[in-house]
Amino acid sequence: MMVLGAGSATLAADDVAAAILARLQAARPDLEYGTPQPSSMSGLYAVQVVDGPLLYVSEDGARFIAGDLFEVQGAGQGFSNLAEVARQQERKQLIAEVKPEDMIIFAPPEPKATLTVFTDVDCGYCRKLHNEIPELNRLGIAVHYLAFPRQGLSSPSYRKIATAWCATDRQQTLTRLKNGEKVPDNVCTPNPVAAQMLLGERVGVSGTPALVLEDGTLISGYRPAKELAHLVGIN
Repeated sequence: MMVLGAGSATLAADDVAAAILARLQAARPDLEYGTPQPSSMSGLYAVQVVDGPLLYVSEDGARFIAGDLFEVQGAGQGFSNLAEVARQQERKQLIAEVKPEDMIIFAPPEPKATLTVFTDVDCGYCRKLHNEIPELNRLGIAVHYLAFPRQGLSSPSYRKIATAWCATDRQQTLTRLKNGEKVPDNVCTPNPVAAQMLLGERVGVSGTPALVLEDGTLISGYRPAKELAHLVGIN
């Protein structure tokens, strides 16, 4: 009886999710929606709009709240942003789907942690972070680079960073470019730069460097190696 009851509850939740999705799609068929998931607040389902906000939708699909939902923690512990927790999980999943061969990786022999970095060769703070790679590697942190040319796909920055991704020795070419050296354009097709820029926009990147921790946390801007080590749990 208990198993049947659990199965019925799951079926009911699936039916509610399907009905919510159908109603949203009927109202705005131009948008793409993720699968509705029960939220921690009774009566609300979380629905991620692809390249858009996270919605908290009523069970009948008739109303929604767009924005952050907070949970009140215990005494002195403040508030927990449940929407950001959901975004972290989405970032973690999307980053995990990127093939290692599409990244430029600087890693120690036995990494203790991985840092994914959206970078631009013409960004001053990206260059400063790149200079920290020997220390990051010494501390056991692998750096996985993804491309994010801030000036767009028709810019000189795109041609430079695509040249790095198309090079035989990607590490050396990226380092030369970040050091301001002149490297002849070598833009191959296809290359993953455009897809990585779209990925960055989807996970919330608005500038560079943008760092994604293994748990999906997004950090904007430069951080020194010792601070990054602390953030990833290496003391």
